[in-house]
Amino acid sequence: MPYFRLSCVAAAAALLAACGGSEGPQRGALVEPAATLAMLTAAQIDATTAAIGLQAVSGKARCDVRVVALNYTTVGVRDGESTNASGVMLVPGGPACTAPAPLVAYAKGTDVQKPRTLANPQDGETFFLAAMYAAQGYAVVATDYLGFAKSAYAYHPYLHADSEATVVLDSVRAARAAAASVGANLSGKVMFTGYSQGGHASMAAHRAAERDHAGEFNVVAGAHLAGPYNLSGQLRVTDAMAGVQFFVPYLVTSWQKVYGNVYADVKAAFKLPFRATSRTCCPAPRSTTPRWCPRAHCPVAQVSHPTRPVTSCSSPSSWPRPRPAAATRCFWRPKRTTSWAGAPRRACCCAVVRATPRCRRPSTSRP
Repeated sequence: MPYFRLSCVAAAAALLAACGGSEGPQRGALVEPAATLAMLTAAQIDATTAAIGLQAVSGKARCDVRVVALNYTTVGVRDGESTNASGVMLVPGGPACTAPAPLVAYAKGTDVQKPRTLANPQDGETFFLAAMYAAQGYAVVATDYLGFAKSAYAYHPYLHADSEATVVLDSVRAARAAAASVGANLSGKVMFTGYSQGGHASMAAHRAAERDHAGEFNVVAGAHLAGPYNLSGQLRVTDAMAGVQFFVPYLVTSWQKVYGNVYADVKAAFKLPFRATSRTCCPAPRSTTPRWCPRAHCPVAQVSHPTRPVTSCSSPSSWPRPRPAAATRCFWRPKRTTSWAGAPRRACCCAVVRATPRCRRPSTSRP
């Protein structure tokens, strides 16, 4: 089985967006019964981790792992929008794993393949989660996000923290709803983690859980890794970042759909010949292996910076800035020790999309 390939390059750590979350009734209910896709035995997991060199990090498997497909209710970006999202639940089992399991809510990195689902035993990222977490006694739930796989939502609101938070929190609810039917014995403890875009999403979910639903989610830990923490600053830098031909069009078109005021005319954001394809390519309607977006559908290395022609976008300094109706506070202090970009911190910072966005680390004296 192929080794887990991170779906977002290190350049994505140069991005940032708002944090928050809104809630509603009947969230996380199962649209269809949870379906067991496969049972990975501890021996099978050990054989694969040894073959790909992961075992030195993951350790030997203590548990068998049941791979379960979920399809659950959630909400969209707009108030009153009801929709669905899919994902995977990984359930530890076997003689050594009978104790109640904490639930790890995982958010994946940037993905532009619309059909892709983590509810696939052959997916490298799914196996990574099984080996690192579920085989060690943790239950896992991982959403596919809005706009991917079985989700009927019209688009993916990339780096929109409110909807990232709700789709992750609703995945936790869905896992709880499915637990009895798939043999999961959950302890009630919840942990949030993610990488790249997922670091942004897991932080948004962690914040919303503590702020809005402390009585529902017993959050005991968070690890928000390599997340997009400084978009407002990066978009003002004239030097192009690696991967900009994917991340920037994805972000600009997402925020235009969410806020409606990133630009009044597409000419202000995209150069020819990418004004049509840049707005519709991500996520791509079909799997695009090995390139994320095929040359015919997505903007590729072209013009923007006079000495480094690597993006389809117009100069960042000319872009209008989205202004949400209600700005969120920039600072957030988690109640539990949290790993932020790989380092444990008691204070984390989420920037908001605003007229003059900024983000700095709060002082230790801040409440």
